[in-house]
Amino acid sequence: MDVTMATPYPTSMQSVYLDLLSRHLDQRVNELGGTPLLREIKGKGYWYTQIAIKGHKVQRYLGPDSDEMRERIGRARSAVEDQKSARSANRALVRQLESMGAPRLDRNTGSLLRAMAAVGVFRLGGTLVGTHAYRLYALELGVKLSGLFEATQDVDIASFERLSLAIEDKVDPSLVQSLHSLNMEPAPALDPARPTKWITKGGGPDIEFLAPSFTEEEGPIRLDALDGWAHGFHYLNYLIAEPIDAVALYLDGVLVQIPRPERYAIHKLIVAQRRKRSDRAKARKDLDQARDLIEALSIDRYDDLKDAYETAAAIGPKWRQAIAKSFERRPDIKNLLSFA
Repeated sequence: MDVTMATPYPTSMQSVYLDLLSRHLDQRVNELGGTPLLREIKGKGYWYTQIAIKGHKVQRYLGPDSDEMRERIGRARSAVEDQKSARSANRALVRQLESMGAPRLDRNTGSLLRAMAAVGVFRLGGTLVGTHAYRLYALELGVKLSGLFEATQDVDIASFERLSLAIEDKVDPSLVQSLHSLNMEPAPALDPARPTKWITKGGGPDIEFLAPSFTEEEGPIRLDALDGWAHGFHYLNYLIAEPIDAVALYLDGVLVQIPRPERYAIHKLIVAQRRKRSDRAKARKDLDQARDLIEALSIDRYDDLKDAYETAAAIGPKWRQAIAKSFERRPDIKNLLSFA
């Protein structure tokens, strides 16, 4: 397999990032407070924390049951660090990563993602997709990726409708309240009763909510946990299955979810072929991102990449055809994959 080695970041840089990520995950359990509670819903285990609000017991969703989640809950019970000290320590780690050249968020995008995290969007299943997710793979994989510092105004967050129904928790305050407080309004020409995209008045980042569509039409889909509407898209279910946690660099860091990098790469091979002729630049960007990630993953996550490719190819002929067309357009990508 002929692979051009991606340029790695210093090992110390990824160590600092993993420390920051671990701290944020532990602190999410601490910040919600209450008593951890394991519930079984439709045969699967989910952790909640039960707190008392005005005399009523309220359950806040923490995440699916796993050995890692149980360890975090155990550490939370013995934690003594107060929130102010925790944020200060996190901020020092963020500054350290920035000084090493790690990509950071601009103020407008950072404040938007921070607000979404604060009301529970990512805790309740929201997954950051698109270029902002791609940038975070640099720290996840420990390599320099091209296009990390290109300007982008779009923030895309995706979630499953079925997860939104299953977890029985909602953002607080509501998504509409939060977006209005950020001086945002529904984008023109959309159904005012079911807005899926919001724009900043006077200019700034836009945010669009997405969900996998399992019907022929890609219309609005209600996401109960996020208390809002999302634009349905085909192929999205593959992208956001089994997301991973990540920290975006802004202030003391913003804990988000992003797709698995190997799925993001293969998904880009598919969506590049869905672009209209007028979106050739976006299709080229799709393939550039796929190429860079595949090159990086080929170094030490080749089996993950192979599994992601085989999963997509097994879904159906349309998926295989889209991938094949991307390979025809960019043989340099196919050359990185001995199994393709």
